[in-house]
Amino acid sequence: MPSIRSRLLARARFLRRDALALFYALRDPAAPWQAKLVAVLAVLYAFSPIDLIPDVIPFVGLLDDLVIVPLGLALAFRLLPETVLANARIRAAARAASVKKAALVLLAAAVVLMLVLIACAWWQWRA
Repeated sequence: MPSIRSRLLARARFLRRDALALFYALRDPAAPWQAKLVAVLAVLYAFSPIDLIPDVIPFVGLLDDLVIVPLGLALAFRLLPETVLANARIRAAARAASVKKAALVLLAAAVVLMLVLIACAWWQWRA
């Protein structure tokens, strides 16, 4: 029987891989409104400053985010028809390469911006 850690890692890989597919599936007109509602509520909960357990409590404060958000997204996946999800996964796979390139470009831009800010701060400190 696989350990809890390996199951959680497999679930995290699944959600990361299918996040773009979920985005495309929810934009499909054939997707049921219930799936759209559950996905929107899960994402809103992730970004909401209001939590069931406050984040200031060490470890336990983040635990509700680590449980509620993946469960909400998993429920949204279950509510989607298989044909909608299959079409969305095809679109996501075709788009994955360009998304990876865009992520690398954004990462490079962030590194350059950080270096410029550090250089400006150093120059200001020296002056």
